[in-house]
Amino acid sequence: MKDVGQRSAELAGLRHAAPYIRLFKGKTFVVKVGGGALESEAATLDLLGQVEVLHHVGIRTVLVHGGGEESSALARALGAEPRFVEGRRVTDAQALAVAVMVLNGSVNTRILSACRRLGLPAVGVSGVDAGLVQARKRPPVDVKGEKVDYGFVGDVTSVSPGVLGTLLDAGMVPVVSPLSAADDGTLLNINADTVASALAVGLRAEKLILMTGATGVLERADDPGSLVSYTDLAGLRRLREQGGFVKGMLPKASAIESAVLGGVRRVHIVGADLPDSLLAEVFTNQGVGTMVVEDVGTLSPAEAAAGHLTGALR
Repeated sequence: MKDVGQRSAELAGLRHAAPYIRLFKGKTFVVKVGGGALESEAATLDLLGQVEVLHHVGIRTVLVHGGGEESSALARALGAEPRFVEGRRVTDAQALAVAVMVLNGSVNTRILSACRRLGLPAVGVSGVDAGLVQARKRPPVDVKGEKVDYGFVGDVTSVSPGVLGTLLDAGMVPVVSPLSAADDGTLLNINADTVASALAVGLRAEKLILMTGATGVLERADDPGSLVSYTDLAGLRRLREQGGFVKGMLPKASAIESAVLGGVRRVHIVGADLPDSLLAEVFTNQGVGTMVVEDVGTLSPAEAAAGHLTGALR
């Protein structure tokens, strides 16, 4: 039997969450997950349990997943060493076959299985389905003086999120693999952060939330204690120029910028390893990660003084 203190704390938590539930009910969130959030059955169930809360309070949630770590492990098992340039995977024919098996196969199906276990109504789709994500094969590009051919990697040209709207209207949670295809049907591997950003813009989402292996954006890449609670696009560019983004954070920075410029009001970068981090970021004033807005100059002094933004903005 719960003691009075525990019961009071739980009731206080519910009261505190009520304004956020009213604010976000009926709004669309795009949540991108990968890395530690999917590395084990327990971690997957924990993350999806938080998504279930969003779903049941009336937040229309689209889940976009990666699977880079599993793709790298399978590639190595097949005798190939994954290659990355500026945090983006080079995808030759063998790497593309691995991506199809992992993203559209094992990862997507494993997430759907966990959703079934939780009673969360979910449907798996990919960027190929119903023309959801249109892309073109990335041409060779110059990276720090080196000509890099990324292979079967795609750049998003447009999205047609009607199929997601249909699923959301039916009370479903779409679970999206980032694979897509060119107009001629060539399969293309696309960074999951990039796909999540494009879909958030296309759906006019209230929030894009990137669940990562990091706690958020860091002032200094090697210092976990230098978490930036909130920033804007100018601050994001400054951090990138100062070397605050390395490896996988570079495409995230580009995805964040594209989402905000495309009209997504709030983008959050949240550590997937922190307990209940998704719920804490959405339903508390303080949050646990980093929030990016277009211009912090538009915030009131009281909002800026809060450290993390107030409920009306979060």
